[in-house]
Amino acid sequence: QIRELHLELRLIADVGLVGLPNAGKSTLLSRFTHARPKIADYPFTTLSPQLGIVELDAERRLVIADIPGLIEGASEGAGLGLDFLRHIERTRVLVHMLDIMPIDGTNPVDSYHQIRKELEAYSPKLAAKPEFLAANKMDLAGASEALADLRSALPRKQIFSISAVAGTGLRPLLEELWQR
Repeated sequence: QIRELHLELRLIADVGLVGLPNAGKSTLLSRFTHARPKIADYPFTTLSPQLGIVELDAERRLVIADIPGLIEGASEGAGLGLDFLRHIERTRVLVHMLDIMPIDGTNPVDSYHQIRKELEAYSPKLAAKPEFLAANKMDLAGASEALADLRSALPRKQIFSISAVAGTGLRPLLEELWQR
């Protein structure tokens, strides 16, 4: 008897990093862990999911999955979105990375809603996972005002102000992730 099987490996991580391309997901992963994902200032530098282990101290560790940036239509397969979304289904919590000062002038609130729409369209279960927002690139001029606008537009969301490049604001985010 011969049986043909299709097996699919899905990453298992505690935390999944989601967001648009160039939001700083890979930079954050490299800051948190010893992982060395490719980092560049152009979209879709990350082409496959990356894992890293965060060591908060000797007894506390988290596994973080960085998936490539999601784009509109990802839940329908655009930009290999289905392949990437499948990997974060098995995470416990999501960190939604937002570029607080996008070069293209887009609004971080719109970016948030775009990714939420893709998560909900892909899987209600995925969309219901606990989520933290990380307003990244807070080291840039004008970021404080943009953060105030983001907080007023999303008053019920817990938003951490961070700079993955400078390494600021990361510890409070890590501690909250550990608590979850």
